[in-house]
Amino acid sequence: MFIVKYRKIWYVLSGLFVATSLFAIFAFGLKPGIDFTGGSLLEVEYSEGSRPHVSDVEAGLKELNIGQPLIRLSGDNGFIIRAKDLNESEYLSVMSNLSSFGESKEIRFDSIGPVIGKELREKSWITILLVILMIMFYIAFTFRKVSVGAGKNGNVSSFKYGLVAVIALAHDVIIPAGVFAVLGKYLGVEIDILFITALLTVLGFSVNDTIVTFDRIRENLSVEKGKSFEEIVGLSIKQTLTRSINTSLTIVIVLLAIYFFAGESTKYFALALLVGIVAGTYSSIFLASPLLVTVKRAFTKVRPS
Repeated sequence: MFIVKYRKIWYVLSGLFVATSLFAIFAFGLKPGIDFTGGSLLEVEYSEGSRPHVSDVEAGLKELNIGQPLIRLSGDNGFIIRAKDLNESEYLSVMSNLSSFGESKEIRFDSIGPVIGKELREKSWITILLVILMIMFYIAFTFRKVSVGAGKNGNVSSFKYGLVAVIALAHDVIIPAGVFAVLGKYLGVEIDILFITALLTVLGFSVNDTIVTFDRIRENLSVEKGKSFEEIVGLSIKQTLTRSINTSLTIVIVLLAIYFFAGESTKYFALALLVGIVAGTYSSIFLASPLLVTVKRAFTKVRPS
């Protein structure tokens, strides 16, 4: 199948995406939200056509001595205001000040202390790392008998299946992180606990897609004994390709609807899922399984059978 035959092209494309994303992450960094830094986040909405100018709101809040709040537009009639951790009296003063510009209503208000924010940040990245490691060992355990009855194609150990899956998962996490590094640099988009939730969801979705193909490879190894490993991998991808694309396309349509029509609070959560699932679908088809062929060839050259 052409996917396996031209695997080097897919490796190059993945390498370019990952390299670009890593450059963005290290050059720009990820802009942490109040979930990770602590502070208050207030979203308000004005009645149709009555939203004041950002400069007027900035001038009004400056009089309250609450530091340097960051203000950005939300939808057609609202603002999202990020400030230091506000106590009750400061919060009431801010709401009163905002109401002086016209009829407004609070959409959401979140307040997190700096200690809790730091703890959340550390635990979030540890959680992602642990999930990736657990996935690798799970695949290694599940495919521990993959070589049994595989004949000449049986020298790709279960651990290599797990390692290849982790490479694909790293690809699926790095790309959305790189996209959000760029968005944070140029649009001020912040990452929060929803972003971490999106990455964990992407990991689960991607590994499920990858395991489906790996499982078909395992089945075909015991059935198609006359074929080479490369042919078996190509056949397995072909057999699961329609299922993978249809499943992903269904989810992408839902996420597009959420991104364009849902509220501001879920917009970037949907975007993180959208980028991650597209990257995960690509890696499951064009990266993970073809990598098994590359690993098999490299192993065979080192230890000829």
